[in-house]
Amino acid sequence: MKNTARALLVSLLLAGVGAAVSGCQADKDIDITKLAVDTDPPEALYNQGLANIKAGNLGEAGKKFDAINREQPFSDWARKALVMSTFVKYRQGNYDDAVESGNAYLKQYPTSDDAAYVQYLVGSSYSKQITDVTQDQRAAQQTIVAMQKVVNDYPKSEYVSDAQAKIRFARDQLAGKEMQIGRYYLERKNYLPAISRFRIVVEQYPTTNQVEEALARLVEAYYAMGIVEEAQTAAAVLGHNYPDSQWYADSYKLLKSGGTEPRENSGSWIARAGKKLLLGT
Repeated sequence: MKNTARALLVSLLLAGVGAAVSGCQADKDIDITKLAVDTDPPEALYNQGLANIKAGNLGEAGKKFDAINREQPFSDWARKALVMSTFVKYRQGNYDDAVESGNAYLKQYPTSDDAAYVQYLVGSSYSKQITDVTQDQRAAQQTIVAMQKVVNDYPKSEYVSDAQAKIRFARDQLAGKEMQIGRYYLERKNYLPAISRFRIVVEQYPTTNQVEEALARLVEAYYAMGIVEEAQTAAAVLGHNYPDSQWYADSYKLLKSGGTEPRENSGSWIARAGKKLLLGT
């Protein structure tokens, strides 16, 4: 892809100008190159597609790029057009189509200069489909896989920072889902399945925003079961990592009401997990 085309995509996707493009779609797409036909040379179609993107006519832009892929599917212009087609599908909110298009590109051109960008588009398409934690979180899992490929396979690309941010958000969503299920069991006094869910958060998602509450819920669940030593350990780990937390204050109050206090048992799985929390891993 020419540097000017890549600069256009990056500015639209990362700098937020794409929102303005979406706004332009409130009006019916009008092909600013409507006098041209889809049998024009691929370079002309490609430039017409870029012109339509700049004008906010994403539907017409997509038609130009798709025409190149139909007419000359294995040409260099088709390769460039497939990148642009993936971008257009993403900007239109056709995320499944963008993923399909992006994966087709990556299968054919895994080492191209634009592979990092396309992989980022695939990850972004999954990220846009992440739903509330009460819903299925498959898109969050797919986001992590796709964005981790950006980080691992293209570590020097300009998309790594945002890819890492989207990974953190997706992991927080997955942890939030576990918390939602755990709270459901806890409210119904089904303590063992509740503990299982809170344990997943503490062990598998130790850097998310959900860990603080997960430790407090472990205190609550273990204490309700009469497993006081584990409740004490969970409270101690919570206090070591979040001493000013309201969750810790509540846990401390709960233990004191029963005549005990936070105390760490070094042999507990919670203590082992707590060391990872302190290391930030």
